[in-house]
Amino acid sequence: MKTDSQNNVDCLSIRRRPKGFPLMRQWWGKLLFMHWPVKAELLRPLIPSRLTIDTFDGVAWIGVVPFTMWGIRPSFTPPFPGLSAFHELNVRTYVHYDGVPGVWFFSLDAANAPAVWAARNFVHLPYYNARMALEQQDDTIIYSSTRTHKAAPSAEFKATWSIGDKLEESTPESPEFFLTERYCLYTTRKEKLYRLRIFHPPWPLRKATVSTFHSTMIESLGLPTPAGEPLLHYAESLKVDIWPLVKV
Repeated sequence: MKTDSQNNVDCLSIRRRPKGFPLMRQWWGKLLFMHWPVKAELLRPLIPSRLTIDTFDGVAWIGVVPFTMWGIRPSFTPPFPGLSAFHELNVRTYVHYDGVPGVWFFSLDAANAPAVWAARNFVHLPYYNARMALEQQDDTIIYSSTRTHKAAPSAEFKATWSIGDKLEESTPESPEFFLTERYCLYTTRKEKLYRLRIFHPPWPLRKATVSTFHSTMIESLGLPTPAGEPLLHYAESLKVDIWPLVKV
């Protein structure tokens, strides 16, 4: 199947490492992709008009992604104590600009106030402070998040999932590739649009099974509760390089 963005760009080209040196390096892990199909017209009012909502087989998607981060540091310095590891949870959809596919974040909750402040002020992303916890018992992960950010919509997330079998590397024609192999994000400030590039190996995806789940993350955006069971993918760990924002 062709996605909207694949009609305009070679999808494998987005995996190429950007030129120059990355600004930041970090690890992402214990990560669960939870995705639901959603009507694009519900998302349209929440996304800048210059961005096109990306679809797979004509369907838009919304994702809730809990994970943890560590080894966070500028490329040329050691990690800063107290800032190099924390949990994060984002709500996202998929967009493209001039055919270049990327992620649009509706919200990003994090358990690190200095990181939230820095991301809001320097990367112009909708980060929120939250109280978060992650526990692992064998192949089972228990994750919780409660937003604590002042003057922000209340939102919480609680889930327990089990890690399943390893999946084959996703191919450009697959929904897994569409939903996970995204190598840039878009953000705005003062009506200007910016792109931030990242680079990492292909996601080492595994199956996952959720046994308990409660969330108001999507509902906090004023969107209806998604219908049906989510499409699930898990990844244990991945090293990520991050480049500076560029105005587009």
